[in-house]
Amino acid sequence: MTDRNDRWGALLSRANRGEAVAYAAFLQDVTPVIRTIVRGRSSAEAENEDIVQEVLLAIHAKRHTWREGDPVAPWLYAIARYKTADAFRRRKGTTQVPIDDLADRLADEAPGDPTAARDLARLMDGLDDRSAGIVRAVGVEGESAGEVGARMGMSEGAVRVAYHRALTRLKKLAGANE
Repeated sequence: MTDRNDRWGALLSRANRGEAVAYAAFLQDVTPVIRTIVRGRSSAEAENEDIVQEVLLAIHAKRHTWREGDPVAPWLYAIARYKTADAFRRRKGTTQVPIDDLADRLADEAPGDPTAARDLARLMDGLDDRSAGIVRAVGVEGESAGEVGARMGMSEGAVRVAYHRALTRLKKLAGANE
């Protein structure tokens, strides 16, 4: 690992001084490692190469942030980790798994508790309209805090705080009804 870090450090140092050949050699050396990191963190084979490209672009944009003399691998791994996590966030909820072959093995889901919706509605009556709307949008309908905030004229952070506080009030109301 030290030899690789030393090699990468020397190449990146030269690249940061403007040597295009050293930069090309650096990217050729690190790309297989990045590809392995992305594959290890992602199950979406079709998107892996796109994520690798995003990591390489981030390295290019942030190469000036690497401090000469520090090991390159931790800096590189952090960029790969963050870019992979960003890709997961962007695709949240869009994972598609074909289940046609598994349909006979999958058990039918029993319908949910028929009284749950009624109970939730009663609990939500104990909240103010804004809090109830936020809980309904984020917790029930699955909207993001950003979407709800844009619609309600609130910041994303304010929506998260209001949502958390409303859930705390709902929990207290549920405890009082037991």
